[in-house]
Amino acid sequence: MFIEQYCPLDGDKISFTRQQGSDFAKQVADDFNPLHNIEAKRFCVPGDLLFSVIIAKAGLHKEMSFNFSGMVNDGIALTFPNEINENFAVNDDKDKTYLSVAASGEKTHCPSLIDALTKAYVDFSGHTFPDILVKLMTENNVMINPARPMVMYQCMKINLERLDIKTLSLQLAQTSLSIEGKRGDAWLEFDLISEGEVVGHGKKHMLLSGLREYCQDSVDAMVEQYKNSKENYHSAPSS
Repeated sequence: MFIEQYCPLDGDKISFTRQQGSDFAKQVADDFNPLHNIEAKRFCVPGDLLFSVIIAKAGLHKEMSFNFSGMVNDGIALTFPNEINENFAVNDDKDKTYLSVAASGEKTHCPSLIDALTKAYVDFSGHTFPDILVKLMTENNVMINPARPMVMYQCMKINLERLDIKTLSLQLAQTSLSIEGKRGDAWLEFDLISEGEVVGHGKKHMLLSGLREYCQDSVDAMVEQYKNSKENYHSAPSS
């Protein structure tokens, strides 16, 4: 499976280098969140990389949920499942949980379907900012702190009606943002489509913190900085 380009899947314990996490974020998710930059002080392995490893190793169930409870730094050895019997906690050597997974229904190890879902979801997820979040913030007259933009991946759920498919695309269905004080809960709901037929649904939940009144100039500056990071990465000579 293509995910093996970014980390080895053999063994129950897997750790990630900064290079692996950063390459996955930029090359697969097209995600230029500064937390995934190699030189970042608060470097964080992309949550979508953890999701990708789990379904590559343990298979894809019709119903799955992924709840994130901690930021994964580089070099932390995590225990990943080869099989999920209802629930599994991805822990480190000190038994700290970073991700809890629940699974039910039929399961498949079909590489084509797993690769298709991984690429479709990760590409969608990686474009959350600015494509989706800026519109939500504009509609609700709030924005994250430009000096410290905090958007935390909380959970993701998928529900597939069938597994006898090999192609899959994802289409945004609905978005919402509920605000309480300086915190906001963003929900992104999506449809899973194969050959023109809706074959499943899913939703992603993110926590936005440090919210304040919307300022167009500040949002424009955040978006411009994000786009510049992306352009600089793609224009840099290959090593």
